[in-house]
Amino acid sequence: MDLRHLRYFQAVAEELSYVRAARRLRIAQPALSRAIKELEHDLGSEVLERSRQFVRLTPAGAVLLQETTQLLDGWEEALRRVRRTAAGEEGELRLGYIGPPTQPFLGRLIHEYRNRYPLVSLHLEERTPERVWEMVAKGRLTAGLTRPVPSHTALGLRTAVLREERLGVVLRPDHPLAERKSLAWKMLSGEPLIVLARREGASLHDTILAACRTAGFMPRLARTPSLIGTVLSYAEGGAGLGVVTDSVLPPGTPLRFIPLTPASTVPLVLVWQDDHDTPPVQRFRELLLSWKLGKQLWNMGI
Repeated sequence: MDLRHLRYFQAVAEELSYVRAARRLRIAQPALSRAIKELEHDLGSEVLERSRQFVRLTPAGAVLLQETTQLLDGWEEALRRVRRTAAGEEGELRLGYIGPPTQPFLGRLIHEYRNRYPLVSLHLEERTPERVWEMVAKGRLTAGLTRPVPSHTALGLRTAVLREERLGVVLRPDHPLAERKSLAWKMLSGEPLIVLARREGASLHDTILAACRTAGFMPRLARTPSLIGTVLSYAEGGAGLGVVTDSVLPPGTPLRFIPLTPASTVPLVLVWQDDHDTPPVQRFRELLLSWKLGKQLWNMGI
């Protein structure tokens, strides 16, 4: 017995006619009769009473029709789910991300993804760059929006660079340097600097310190908070110059962002694991990279 036998039985049971059922199934009537006999042989029971005048269900046939309908409906839904999953239209996306650099676009991106793939179960987790890499590597996240983490490059993860974010300083509008179009790194020598703690963002922290050393001085780190928002608050409070990327200033902030020269950048990347490159992850990557090419990620005044 197979699904073909059940489909044939269902057609006859619903039509109560071999002729109409054969026409509906687009098969020859003798082949349909043979299939029903094979089904009854396998069951050891008659499921249809037939004569020249009528075809009707036996009590066993009535039960079989009910169960067959549920079984075939479930099978069809299973096939639809398999096809949707294979197309990236169903499944699960567990996305890790770092907050401020993704804030200008992440909400719009997720909204578009959900519109396209409403049956995908979407989970978001904000983490530090290092934690995003670790969780993707362990399969706890299926993709991440993060910074490169040199100590984790041996984990065998795939990456795509989304943007090179330029470094600069943020300061109050009444600061003596606030009207400058750019600042040389060497001009930061002796200034109190506010830099994100290395444990929260090693790539950003190390790039800033390396640029200072290249400019010939050791930076004076006044504060090393754990959140970019705290870096901005210290800068707005006049505690020093915040050194950040050009993506992190929220709309309406009174702070000025002044690029540093020579230009130094920190990448924002998408990271995923080949072993967990499921269709929902593939569709998310395609959408994200199409937005990147169209420069839609960065059209919010950043």
